[in-house]
Amino acid sequence: MRISLDEAIAKLKNGEVVAIPTETVYGLAADATNDVALQQIFTIKQRPADHPLIVHIGDISQVNDWAAIFPETALKLAQAFWPGALTLVLPAKNHVSRVVRGDESTVALRVPNHPVALALLKKSGLCVAAPSANLFTQLSPTTAAHVESGLGEAMPVLDGGACAVGIESTIVNVTADGQWQLLRPGMVSEVDVARVAGVSQQLNPMGVIGTVIPKVPGQHALHYSPRTSLLLFKDKATLIKECEALTQAHIKCAALLIGEGANPGCTVMRLPSQPAEAAEQLYSALHDLDALKVDRLLVELPPNSTDWLAVSDRLSRAGG
Repeated sequence: MRISLDEAIAKLKNGEVVAIPTETVYGLAADATNDVALQQIFTIKQRPADHPLIVHIGDISQVNDWAAIFPETALKLAQAFWPGALTLVLPAKNHVSRVVRGDESTVALRVPNHPVALALLKKSGLCVAAPSANLFTQLSPTTAAHVESGLGEAMPVLDGGACAVGIESTIVNVTADGQWQLLRPGMVSEVDVARVAGVSQQLNPMGVIGTVIPKVPGQHALHYSPRTSLLLFKDKATLIKECEALTQAHIKCAALLIGEGANPGCTVMRLPSQPAEAAEQLYSALHDLDALKVDRLLVELPPNSTDWLAVSDRLSRAGG
């Protein structure tokens, strides 16, 4: 159900849940200070209660309303990447809802870089929690139609067009002493973060920061998944052989490939060979392939390089 900006604001202020656009994916939004509204997000998404929500704020000045400490490292990152596809995890103030924190001692914050989302935040005066507007572990939506397909046409959706980034935000944890760690890869890369922070992420020999690492969205082993069973391949040749074997066994399949090259003998969609363009189109392509209702989706993994890390992460979790 498509609604206007004013209708979306009225519903949010009334404690209702609304799907809103961001530059990353569409989010299922609720007033971040209203626990009853927040609980609806978990119910609609069938999401575990211990999974924290990202709070979307309208301006960097609102960080201090939520975070007990705003370290210099975090300030630098916010100034460099907000509005944008970077989420900062910071020590939370005591008043921040346990529902939005997922019982963690931290809160996840970002300023979205989407004109409709920013207009909603600024005109309403609200801060909204807005995880992806889909059922838990399923494909994230990058259009209003994806939201309606996944959550039903009765879901109120503020249509802001197709998402420009196309995958979820990078998540960086910043501790009180300014140390940081990448918790979820996105199109703001580790290299980008290190350049602005002025230091590399702080890891101990076990691969984690010296303090307890907070839970954040996107860490579940199975995530971003189409309904159709998905198989991952490191190269086109192996994928093509699998397609031939499935076809001989009368099992219907379709394929998602990256860049140019040989085609398997099934329906094929291709992602561009540039990481940012591939990320923008990734979920939309998977939604289209899922709609074919074949028995298997065969997906070529991108190159094993840092600039493809975010796309690789989403595909690896989609394949379970």
